[in-house]
Amino acid sequence: MNKAMTIPVQQWMKAEQTRAVMEALGEGNALFVGGCVRNAVLGEPVEDIDIATKHPPEETTTLLNAAGIKVIPTGIDHGTVTAVIDKQAFEITTLRKDIKTDGRRAVVAFAQDWEEDAQRRDFTMNTLLADMDGHIYDPTGQGGDDLKAGRVRFVGDPVQRINEDVLRILRFFRFHAHYGKGAPEDKALKACADLADKIPALSKERITQEFLKILSVDNPADTLRIMADNDILPFLPSCDLEVLENLCIFQNRYGLGFIASRIYTLAGMSLENVKAMEALLLLPKVFKKDMQAIDSILKLDDLSEDHAVKVAVYKHGRVPTAQALMMELATDRVMNGYATKALEIIQKWEIPDFPLSGDDLIKEGIPKGPELGQELDRREEAWIANGFE
Repeated sequence: MNKAMTIPVQQWMKAEQTRAVMEALGEGNALFVGGCVRNAVLGEPVEDIDIATKHPPEETTTLLNAAGIKVIPTGIDHGTVTAVIDKQAFEITTLRKDIKTDGRRAVVAFAQDWEEDAQRRDFTMNTLLADMDGHIYDPTGQGGDDLKAGRVRFVGDPVQRINEDVLRILRFFRFHAHYGKGAPEDKALKACADLADKIPALSKERITQEFLKILSVDNPADTLRIMADNDILPFLPSCDLEVLENLCIFQNRYGLGFIASRIYTLAGMSLENVKAMEALLLLPKVFKKDMQAIDSILKLDDLSEDHAVKVAVYKHGRVPTAQALMMELATDRVMNGYATKALEIIQKWEIPDFPLSGDDLIKEGIPKGPELGQELDRREEAWIANGFE
């Protein structure tokens, strides 16, 4: 392969752990691939380091073990193992070619050719490879230009790529949300729209994973609008994306990005609509608990004065209260000028303990039973209403 460009050698490339893994695999037999290469070219932070290799997984394991490196067979049937050094993980996958695909999973054979492996990948920017010296290789001849232009383009025919794995529709929008500039490529967008009715055949786990990644970008509203306009997911056309956009702006301003409140906003601030979304999404229990708390807070008086903020924090916790505040800002229920003070209360107010217990009431002569609990609740509400005095 010819070098497409050269970038400065990255710190993660120089790291002892990285060098140990690459030296064990042997020069010419392994190259960096995927997100670490994309982000390095763009000058963005790199978190995960993925490596492609010519070695079959069993041979990869043998070479790494011989170098004293721990190996975990995380996906050995598909050629993937994970090397671990000093808690640093490296996902290493053998070059592959597709034998059979059914829209959900592929039967693969191991290969030796970098270009052949590139042809089975989803997007041109994901075919970029890099060596230890910062040399970038572009097997399709398009990946580097597409990445720099912010153009998410399928490798080869978009319809064929999607029919191999329907999840690539959602991956297309996830990559557009993160890397895209301007409108999506027409050919790719048309293929996604034409084949979107295949998405429900995917597992909820896979759909959810990609959808949450779309929601996690700084402001996903523009990408979601494109998805809604093309009927990519059935619950999107009914969403108020302007409110979501405002929410994301305030979350970013105050450093309070939070996925659960974004989902709740997409659902029109309705828990019933959240349930409807679960026809396709597998939402974590913690997300649903946070949404229920936010919903309860928003049904109280608005968070425009100190006592209301304290009540919300006392009853529902700091994080849901902060997110409810972000939503009230997004819907103009709270003035911007009060937000800083409200957040200070949310973050720093020392939450008091209710000073009475059931034993105190028993000493007053109230018998055990439902009446005791009701009286304790009544007094707690009176205590709260009296400014926690």
